[in-house]
Amino acid sequence: MTELLQALLQVGLALAKLILEIHVGWLLLAAWGAWWLWGVSWKNLWPVLRQGGWAPLGLLTFIAALAWACVFPGGGLFLGMIPIGSFGWHLAYVALAVGLALFCGWLQGFFHWTPPEIELEPPPTHDHSHGHAH
Repeated sequence: MTELLQALLQVGLALAKLILEIHVGWLLLAAWGAWWLWGVSWKNLWPVLRQGGWAPLGLLTFIAALAWACVFPGGGLFLGMIPIGSFGWHLAYVALAVGLALFCGWLQGFFHWTPPEIELEPPPTHDHSHGHAH
């Protein structure tokens, strides 16, 4: 029994080491893509975006980049040689995240994947008294 426990402990430690070596950003990116690919029904979302939902999406993208640039200022290099200011750099990252979400929506439609519908309304209750006073 102790050998099995020791082997499980070694596997757990190796898994923890592997997770720590993987950059957290890649894990977050994978989770972001998985959510937009399998957690969102794009069949319902595309019509909303077409009817004007693109405007709040664009505004939220802009505001998220602005807030991120204020909280964590710092520029970067585009293609490794062209300097970009803090806001431009953050806006590019947020726009890429939104682009990834839209690409996941396109993939979902291309492969005809549909996540299961989740019913948020409680089922109707039936009154068994039928209005009879006893």
